[in-house]
Amino acid sequence: MKAGAPPGTALCRLDEIPDGAGRGFVFGQGLERWAVFAVRRGKAVFAYVNSCPHTGTPLDWPPDRFFNAEGTLLLCGTHGARFRVEDGFCVAGPCAGKSLAPVAVELVEGTLRLAE
Repeated sequence: MKAGAPPGTALCRLDEIPDGAGRGFVFGQGLERWAVFAVRRGKAVFAYVNSCPHTGTPLDWPPDRFFNAEGTLLLCGTHGARFRVEDGFCVAGPCAGKSLAPVAVELVEGTLRLAE
């Protein structure tokens, strides 16, 4: 975890992320900038560092758009890499076989927080 985003940091309320959608969060700036995103499937939430393993660019373009058109895979808007939602594994594209870096999150009384 980077400075400025300690465990327990609130990201948002779960109901602020529609089912089948995602939301990005940025902490710090410059060299201390740390961007993460969370996506929701029902009551399940999956979170990752917002950096494609191919070139390090954020996945979302435009902001908060993380899914392919079918809503089945996470999509890097820069080069089209596609990742499984449940584990961040790249199934197609220039970084096939690599994975997104997971971010531990937890739900506490309806609020999504960074976890240990």
